[in-house]
Amino acid sequence: MLPPADAFLPELQFQTSRSSGPGGQNVNKVESRVEVRFHIGSSQLLTDEQKQTLLAKLASKLTTEGELLLTAQEDRSQLRNKEIVVQKFHELLRTALHKPKARKATKPSKGAVRKRLESKKKHGEKKAGRGKLDF
Repeated sequence: MLPPADAFLPELQFQTSRSSGPGGQNVNKVESRVEVRFHIGSSQLLTDEQKQTLLAKLASKLTTEGELLLTAQEDRSQLRNKEIVVQKFHELLRTALHKPKARKATKPSKGAVRKRLESKKKHGEKKAGRGKLDF
Protein backbone atom coordinates (compact mmCIF):
# COMPACT_ATOMS: atom_id res chain seq x y z
CA MET A 1 0.00 0.00 0.00
CA LEU A 2 1.39 3.38 -1.06
CA PRO A 3 1.35 6.30 1.43
CA PRO A 4 -0.53 9.49 0.41
CA ALA A 5 1.23 11.98 -1.87
CA ASP A 6 1.77 14.61 0.82
CA ALA A 7 3.59 12.08 3.03
CA PHE A 8 6.47 12.09 0.53
CA LEU A 9 6.94 15.89 0.59
CA PRO A 10 9.72 15.89 3.25
CA GLU A 11 11.70 13.37 1.15
CA LEU A 12 11.41 15.35 -2.09
CA GLN A 13 14.02 17.91 -3.12
CA PHE A 14 12.64 20.76 -5.21
CA GLN A 15 14.67 22.96 -7.54
CA THR A 16 13.43 25.76 -9.77
CA SER A 17 14.75 27.21 -13.01
CA ARG A 18 13.55 29.32 -15.91
CA SER A 19 10.94 27.63 -18.01
CA SER A 20 10.74 27.41 -21.77
CA GLY A 21 6.97 27.07 -21.68
CA PRO A 22 4.13 29.58 -22.09
CA GLY A 23 4.28 32.95 -20.39
CA GLY A 24 5.73 35.58 -22.74
CA GLN A 25 8.25 37.85 -21.02
CA ASN A 26 7.35 36.15 -17.74
CA VAL A 27 9.46 33.19 -18.94
CA ASN A 28 12.59 35.34 -19.04
CA LYS A 29 12.15 36.71 -15.52
CA VAL A 30 10.51 34.07 -13.32
CA GLU A 31 11.77 30.62 -12.37
CA SER A 32 8.55 28.70 -12.97
CA ARG A 33 10.02 25.34 -14.02
CA VAL A 34 10.04 22.90 -11.10
CA GLU A 35 12.32 19.88 -10.87
CA VAL A 36 11.87 17.26 -8.15
CA ARG A 37 14.43 14.69 -7.02
CA PHE A 38 13.60 11.62 -4.97
CA HIS A 39 16.26 9.21 -3.73
CA ILE A 40 14.55 5.80 -3.71
CA GLY A 41 17.20 4.00 -1.65
CA SER A 42 17.04 6.40 1.31
CA SER A 43 13.24 6.66 1.52
CA GLN A 44 11.74 5.99 4.96
CA LEU A 45 8.20 5.50 3.61
CA LEU A 46 8.88 2.62 1.22
CA THR A 47 9.54 -1.00 2.14
CA ASP A 48 12.63 -2.79 0.82
CA GLU A 49 10.45 -4.78 -1.58
CA GLN A 50 8.88 -1.57 -2.95
CA LYS A 51 12.32 0.02 -3.34
CA GLN A 52 13.59 -2.97 -5.35
CA THR A 53 10.48 -2.90 -7.55
CA LEU A 54 10.87 0.82 -8.23
CA LEU A 55 14.58 0.51 -8.98
CA ALA A 56 13.83 -2.24 -11.51
CA LYS A 57 10.77 -0.69 -13.17
CA LEU A 58 11.98 2.92 -13.25
CA ALA A 59 15.60 2.21 -14.19
CA SER A 60 15.36 4.37 -17.34
CA LYS A 61 14.13 7.37 -15.33
CA LEU A 62 16.80 7.22 -12.62
CA THR A 63 20.08 9.14 -12.40
CA THR A 64 23.36 7.33 -11.77
CA GLU A 65 22.95 8.05 -8.03
CA GLY A 66 19.57 6.25 -8.01
CA GLU A 67 17.46 9.43 -7.87
CA LEU A 68 14.13 9.75 -9.64
CA LEU A 69 14.06 13.04 -11.55
CA LEU A 70 10.81 14.67 -12.73
CA THR A 71 10.10 18.15 -14.10
CA ALA A 72 7.06 20.29 -14.81
CA GLN A 73 6.88 23.52 -16.80
CA GLU A 74 3.33 23.36 -18.14
CA ASP A 75 2.03 26.40 -16.25
CA ARG A 76 3.15 30.02 -15.74
CA SER A 77 2.91 29.60 -11.98
CA GLN A 78 5.72 27.99 -10.00
CA LEU A 79 3.23 26.82 -7.37
CA ARG A 80 1.00 25.16 -9.97
CA ASN A 81 4.04 23.47 -11.56
CA LYS A 82 5.04 22.19 -8.12
CA GLU A 83 1.57 20.67 -7.69
CA ILE A 84 1.77 19.12 -11.17
CA VAL A 85 5.19 17.54 -10.56
CA VAL A 86 4.10 16.10 -7.18
CA GLN A 87 1.00 14.67 -8.87
CA LYS A 88 3.18 13.16 -11.64
CA PHE A 89 5.51 11.71 -8.99
CA HIS A 90 2.72 10.04 -7.03
CA GLU A 91 1.06 8.69 -10.19
CA LEU A 92 4.39 7.26 -11.38
CA LEU A 93 4.95 5.48 -8.05
CA ARG A 94 1.37 4.20 -8.00
CA THR A 95 1.58 2.70 -11.50
CA ALA A 96 5.07 1.23 -10.92
CA LEU A 97 4.00 -0.47 -7.68
CA HIS A 98 0.68 -1.77 -9.05
CA LYS A 99 0.56 -5.56 -9.05
CA PRO A 100 -1.55 -6.99 -11.87
CA LYS A 101 -4.29 -9.40 -10.94
CA ALA A 102 -3.25 -13.02 -11.44
CA ARG A 103 -5.01 -14.70 -14.36
CA LYS A 104 -6.94 -17.86 -13.59
CA ALA A 105 -6.94 -20.36 -16.42
CA THR A 106 -10.45 -21.44 -17.38
CA LYS A 107 -11.82 -24.24 -19.54
CA PRO A 108 -14.44 -23.74 -22.24
CA SER A 109 -17.93 -24.92 -21.30
CA LYS A 110 -19.22 -28.29 -22.54
CA GLY A 111 -21.76 -26.51 -24.74
CA ALA A 112 -19.07 -24.40 -26.40
CA VAL A 113 -16.92 -27.50 -27.08
CA ARG A 114 -19.91 -29.39 -28.53
CA LYS A 115 -20.90 -26.41 -30.72
CA ARG A 116 -17.32 -26.07 -32.04
CA LEU A 117 -17.09 -29.78 -32.90
CA GLU A 118 -20.48 -29.75 -34.67
CA SER A 119 -19.37 -26.73 -36.71
CA LYS A 120 -16.15 -28.51 -37.68
CA LYS A 121 -18.09 -31.63 -38.69
CA LYS A 122 -20.50 -29.61 -40.89
CA HIS A 123 -17.60 -27.79 -42.53
CA GLY A 124 -15.83 -31.11 -43.22
CA GLU A 125 -18.98 -32.63 -44.73
CA LYS A 126 -19.43 -29.60 -46.97
CA LYS A 127 -15.86 -29.96 -48.25
CA ALA A 128 -16.21 -33.75 -48.69
CA GLY A 129 -19.27 -33.11 -50.89
CA ARG A 130 -17.15 -31.14 -53.34
CA GLY A 131 -15.26 -34.23 -54.53
CA LYS A 132 -15.39 -35.71 -58.05
CA LEU A 133 -18.59 -37.46 -59.02
CA ASP A 134 -18.45 -41.08 -60.31
CA PHE A 135 -20.79 -41.92 -63.24
